Amino acid sequence: MTMLELRRVSRSYGQGTAEVHALREVSLSADEGTMVAVMGPSGSGKSTLLTIAGTLEVPTSGDVLIEAQPVAGMSRNARARLRRRTIGYVFQDFNLLPGLTAAENVSLPLELDGLSFRKARVAGVRALERLGLGDRAARYPDQLSGGERQRVAIARAMVGDRWLLLADEPSGALDSANSQAVMRLLHEACKDAGMTAVVVTHDAQLASWADRVVFLRDGRVSEQAVPAQRHEPLPAPGDAR
Repeated sequence: MTMLELRRVSRSYGQGTAEVHALREVSLSADEGTMVAVMGPSGSGKSTLLTIAGTLEVPTSGDVLIEAQPVAGMSRNARARLRRRTIGYVFQDFNLLPGLTAAENVSLPLELDGLSFRKARVAGVRALERLGLGDRAARYPDQLSGGERQRVAIARAMVGDRWLLLADEPSGALDSANSQAVMRLLHEACKDAGMTAVVVTHDAQLASWADRVVFLRDGRVSEQAVPAQRHEPLPAPGDAR
């Protein structure tokens, strides 16, 4: 089943001579249990594509469908509920709350959705443990390295029953070994748990974990490719300083 579909999506900013076309009639789909990697040079529209796919931004034209439901036909509350329950985000700047511990940051979305504090905390710690951060659960963001903060952000995006993950350079603050381990984790979440992921990356080696790679240039899809799959065993994530 197609979980995410963009149909001829365009996004422009400004008017007249100052108008900038971030996306130009981009079509993209991601099926259940698959990972799509998005690559392209700086300014090609990769981040704009993610924000539109996640309903954080409205396209100038074109349609976005999530689980075959047009986003344009949803109320503001319905879109907010969709983001809270269904979509997990990994942003380049992490967006962690400084006054909350790692476990509290990860479990917060579940609590906002009505899960009890205790159950949400158990799920949050379990998500951190999957990323090798069980012993960092009680630390605050400013007590963590950049790589550790990145993995906390990934754990927050994957906690609970979310099935659509949108990640903007999820391994940007990690070393090579931990980058591969994170991509392996996302790959396994797609194959074993049926999650759908759209991942922006500049690293072709990391993109090879995806089922399909979409290349953007000047706001357009310039090429699509199916990479050779990587399945070699890798160590669990360790500290990334």
